[in-house]
Amino acid sequence: MRYKHQILPSFFLLSCAALASAQGTKSDYERADQLGGLVQGKVFKARVTPHWLEGNSRFWYRNDLADGKREFLRVDAEKGTREEAFDHAKLAAALKEKLGKEIAADKLPLEGIQFEGDGAIRFNVEGKGWKFDPAALSLAEADAIRLPEVRRPGEGRGPRGIGGPRGRRPGFAQRRDEAPDGKKSVFIRENNVFLKIKDGGEEVQLTTDGKLEDAYEGGVFWAPDSSRFVALKTQPAEEHKVYLIESSPRGQTQPKLHTTNYQKPGDRIAVSKPHLFDVDARKELSVSDALFPNPWSVDDFRWAADSKRFTFLYNQRGHQALRILAVSSETGEVSAVVNEESQTFVDYAHKQFAHYADAAGELIWMSERDGWNHLYLLDVHSGDVKNQITKGAWIVRGVDRVDDEKRQIWFRAGGIYPEQDPYYIHHCRVNFDGSSLVMLTSGNGNHEIEYSPDGKYLLDSYSRVDQPPISELRKVEDGSLICKLEEADYGKLLETDWKVPERFVAEGRDGTTDIYGVIYRPTNFDPAKKYPVIEAIYAGPQGSFVPKRFASFHQAQAMAELGFVVVQIDGMGTSNRSKAFHDVCFKNLGDSGFPDRILWMKAAAAKYPQLDITRVGVYGGSAGGQSATRAVLAHGDFYKAAVSDCGCHDNRMDKIWWNELWMGYPIGPHYAEQSNVTQAHKLTGKLMLIVGELDRNVDPASTMQVADALIRANKDFDLIIIPGGGHGAGGGTYGLRRTRDFFVRSLLGVEPRS
Repeated sequence: MRYKHQILPSFFLLSCAALASAQGTKSDYERADQLGGLVQGKVFKARVTPHWLEGNSRFWYRNDLADGKREFLRVDAEKGTREEAFDHAKLAAALKEKLGKEIAADKLPLEGIQFEGDGAIRFNVEGKGWKFDPAALSLAEADAIRLPEVRRPGEGRGPRGIGGPRGRRPGFAQRRDEAPDGKKSVFIRENNVFLKIKDGGEEVQLTTDGKLEDAYEGGVFWAPDSSRFVALKTQPAEEHKVYLIESSPRGQTQPKLHTTNYQKPGDRIAVSKPHLFDVDARKELSVSDALFPNPWSVDDFRWAADSKRFTFLYNQRGHQALRILAVSSETGEVSAVVNEESQTFVDYAHKQFAHYADAAGELIWMSERDGWNHLYLLDVHSGDVKNQITKGAWIVRGVDRVDDEKRQIWFRAGGIYPEQDPYYIHHCRVNFDGSSLVMLTSGNGNHEIEYSPDGKYLLDSYSRVDQPPISELRKVEDGSLICKLEEADYGKLLETDWKVPERFVAEGRDGTTDIYGVIYRPTNFDPAKKYPVIEAIYAGPQGSFVPKRFASFHQAQAMAELGFVVVQIDGMGTSNRSKAFHDVCFKNLGDSGFPDRILWMKAAAAKYPQLDITRVGVYGGSAGGQSATRAVLAHGDFYKAAVSDCGCHDNRMDKIWWNELWMGYPIGPHYAEQSNVTQAHKLTGKLMLIVGELDRNVDPASTMQVADALIRANKDFDLIIIPGGGHGAGGGTYGLRRTRDFFVRSLLGVEPRS
C-alpha cells in the first residue's frame, strides 16, 4: 500500500520542547542498554532441525519451548502427518521408575535420539544410553549414542542438500607447469617462458620480450592434448602506500607507524594478458588484444575438450564491458562468445554467473540486458541466444544448482510474487528452455530452505520483521504444501513490551516506484507524543540493507528507546531491484537515495503524526558514514543532525575496486563533485565525525580531510578519533555512547541521562 504525503492539521503541531522533557532520561538509557538481554530467548519454535530416518520420507525434530519445556515431533512426508514422536507421559513414567526421580513429560532430557526399524527409540539421558519400546512400554539400558559435534550458529544455512554454484567448477583450467601428457613442462627464467622436454632434458626458450615490468608468470593453462598452452604476461601494479600512526600502542610510550599497500581509484593496476604457445612449433601464436584492451581482470580460463580453442572471462576496467572471449588454438583469432556492455556498469561482483553445459554445447549466462537480472541460454560456439530462461519484472538473486541431465536450474528470485515485498527471497526451479517455472516457496516473507537427503522434499522457513518464522514441509516436484510444521511463538517477547517493527512502503521520486523501509518505536511509545526521527543509513550500491527476516533485537530499536522513532530505508541506487533502480548510483554516490528517503519519511509522518520530521537525524558507518555526512551537506533543510563513522567521504580516497565499479573509470570531475570534502562548506545543522586511527578498510585521512575542509569553512562540528581503532570503531562502547548523547542533545534538546 502506498501513502501520500498530507498536510497535517494544526492540532498535530505540538510543542517539541514540552514533549522532549520525558525523553533521553537515565531510565531511557537503562532500557536501551538492557533491551538486548531483555528480549533474548523469548521466541520459541523458530526453527525446525530435521533428523531424517531411513528411507528419507520421515524425520523427527525437537521444539524447545518456554520455561525449559520441550517436545519431540515426528513427520511422515508421504502421509503428510505431523504428530508426537512418542507418548511423552509414558516415557517420562518409565524413566522415573528407572532413575528413581521425577521426570516431567514436557521436560524430557533426551539426547541423540535414534528411531529403530522396529519402532523402538534409543537415546541418552545424562550420558547413559537407553532403549524404549513404545508398544511394550519397556525401557532398558543400551549402549550410549555418540553425539554429533555441535554446529556453530548460522553454519550451513541456506539451501542445503542441493549443492552450490561455484568453487573451482568442473571444466575450468588449472594453472600448472607440467603438461597433461607428463612429457613436458613450462618454467619461467628471467621473466621469460621456457619449455622443457623430459625425455632428453631439452630446454627451449620460447620468449625474449619478458622483463621485470612486463613479465611472464609461472603456472600455465595447458590444452588437454598438451599441444598448446596459455601463459599470462603481467605488468605489475603501482604501489600506493597508506601510512597509519598508532598514537597509543599498548606496552610502549612512543607511537608506531603502520604501512599498508592500498590501491585507490585511478591508480595503475596489475594488467595481465593471455599469450598462446604452440608446443610442437616452439613458437607463440599472435593473439590480438583488440577485444580485451584494458583489463581489470582476465579469469576463468577454459580449454575445449578437443583443444581447438580456449575461452576466458574479460572484465574491462571501468566495468562497462564483461566478455567471454574464445581464442582459436590454430590461428589465435579472438571472437566474443558473450559481449555484455552497459552505459553505466556491469555488476560483475554480485550479478555474474556462467555455467557451461558442455555436452549440449550451451552456456547459461546471467545478464541485466532487458532491465532485470535474468538467465539466458546461449550457444557456446556462436554466442547466439537460444532463449531467455527467466523473464519478467523480477530478478534472479542467485543460482543454487544446475542439473545438466534434467536440464533444470534451481535459483533464488526476488520480486517474483508481485503482491509481496520485492526483496523477499523465494526459491524456484526452471527448465533450460524457460518452461515449467516452479515456485518452490510461496509464503509472504523471506525464505530459507533445506532439502531432504534424497531431494524429494524441502523444509521451508520464512519470516518478516513483523512475523516470526513459519516452517513448512513441501514437495520439490511442484512446490506444493505437504503440511505446516511450526509457527514460531513470540508471546513471551510481546510480554516485554517489545514493539513489532513496522514495514512501511511509499512512492519514490518518480511517483511510481515503491520504496521499502522499516519503522522502529520505543517500548514506551506514547501515541500522544511527538518523536524526532533518526534514520540508520547504509546506501552502498552493492546490496540492499533494510532487514527482511524476523529478529527479536535490532540495534535500531535500542536507539529508539532513548525517545526516538528510528527508520531504515532502501532508496534508489541500491541493488536487488531493476537495472534502472540500481543505475541511479552511477557516478552519483552522493545521491544516496535521499530524494526517495525524504519522501518516504514525509509519507510516514503523514500517516503517523507522532513522527516529528522537523527534527530528523541520520547515522551510518563506512558508505553509510559518507551518506550521513552528505545528508547535512546536501539536504540540511531536512536532516538536522548526523553522526558519521569511518566514512569514505571522497571516492578518490577509498579502495579502488568498490569505487571504480560505481563511480566509473577514468577518474573525472564527478569524483570531486560527489566528494564531501568539496561540499563541506555547505554544512548546516550538527555533525559529529568518528574515525579509528588504524582503519585499514577506509583510509582515515578521508575523514580528516572533511574535518580540514570544515575548519577552513569555519563550520562547527564534533570530531572523535579512536586511538588504535579500526574500521567501525564508532560502533564500540565509547562511540555508541557518544552517538546516543549527540542525538539526545541535538534532537531532544536535553542533557543525556538527566
